[in-house]
Amino acid sequence: MKITIISVGKLKEKYLKQGIGEYTKRLGPYAKVDVVEVPDEKAPENLSEAQMVEVKQKEGERILSKVSQDTYVITLEIEGKQLTSEKLAKKIDELATYGKSKVAFVIGGSLGLSDEVLKRSDFGLSFSNMTFPHQLMRLMLVEQVYRAFKIIRNEPYHK
Repeated sequence: MKITIISVGKLKEKYLKQGIGEYTKRLGPYAKVDVVEVPDEKAPENLSEAQMVEVKQKEGERILSKVSQDTYVITLEIEGKQLTSEKLAKKIDELATYGKSKVAFVIGGSLGLSDEVLKRSDFGLSFSNMTFPHQLMRLMLVEQVYRAFKIIRNEPYHK
């Protein structure tokens, strides 16, 4: 399986890079994992509604340019469906079983995802009703994908 994590913005924090690197390395025996960063749109602190839409649209275009037609897209969104680790594992296993060998997880920028990206999404996933920094979500996501493969293979992993 080929898994792509598409995220808006550049990761600067060393500890997050190290954590993502560690889990990406651990995922090696299970899947090919690529982390793709698309540039975030520079914007002033206080945006109008129209400016927010414009920023999300520009970031959305960058995201969609990284998604091929045959990719199953899972967007991370607060309004998405919350799954247990076991149910995420089942979802990934079912995708592989039914021929969806390319899966992209999409993490938007600080304003969220554009309507175009949400329309392209095959599944909306929520980690929580709380808001997390999108940089931290990369680490949380790659850990959960690793955990999912351990569950699928019935291999031990700390609980």
